[in-house]
Amino acid sequence: MSGNQLRAARSLLGWSQAQLSHATGLSIPTVKRAEGQGAISASAEAISAIRAALEAAGVEFIDPNGGGPGVRLRRP
Repeated sequence: MSGNQLRAARSLLGWSQAQLSHATGLSIPTVKRAEGQGAISASAEAISAIRAALEAAGVEFIDPNGGGPGVRLRRP
């Protein structure tokens, strides 16, 4: 999972970094580090918490499958 995927997932939900911080119990600086450019510079635990919160809100993470990694909202 990349920082770009995290930013895109948050954007699909219309969440701010503060809202994601609240949903995960992580600090805003930790969310910012996770979404940073290049390699993710947050702990595995923080990334797991962020992913779990985004997935619980309806986001699906798409693995690279020839078209590159991505995100989408689950179908209702």
